[in-house]
Parts: sequence; structure tokens; C-alpha cells
Amino acid sequence: MSDFVAIAADDELKPAQMKRVVVDGKRLLLCNANGTHYVVDEICSHEDYSLYLGCIKDGRIKCSLHGSYFDLATGRPTCEPADEPIRTYEVKVADGQVWVRV
Repeated sequence: MSDFVAIAADDELKPAQMKRVVVDGKRLLLCNANGTHYVVDEICSHEDYSLYLGCIKDGRIKCSLHGSYFDLATGRPTCEPADEPIRTYEVKVADGQVWVRV
């Protein structure tokens, strides 16, 4: 796991919680959706607005500015007005930590 970076304890976030992290200068969000960890870009692809201000529901993250939802696994928008995906990152849970590859 030499190219992975530890960003949180594996039990740090409860379901529907998020944590802002910066890895290699990138602003990312660690999200817990029903016990599964995902890492995505923090900023919405539609507007320069933090997804941290939104919420997690049904494996998606909502941008609270315009109401767009993004699939946490694929980054694809699931409703308008956003039409560009957000970037997703590979995540592993090992040794009591959540790891991300940027």
C-alpha cells in the first residue's frame, strides 16, 4: 500500500458522516455511506461549492447549493443541474485505518 495514504481511523465516521482531508494538495471528502467508505473531490462540479455542506443519502452526496446528487461510487451526477461527474478515489480499509490513493 505504498501509494495509499491513511486519512482516518476506520471507526472515526458514523454512517452519513463526512470528513474533509487534504492529500497532495487536493481537497477531498471521506464519506461513510451505510458503513462503506468513499473518497470524492470536495468541490461540486457544477459550482465552486463544498459538498461538505451537503448530506449523504442512499449512497449519494447532495450539494446543498443547487440540490444536485452525485453517486459516491462513480462520481456521476444523478440529477440536474450538475452534468459533470466529481472525481472518485480508490479506498481501502486495513490495519484500523481508511486509506486513499490519489
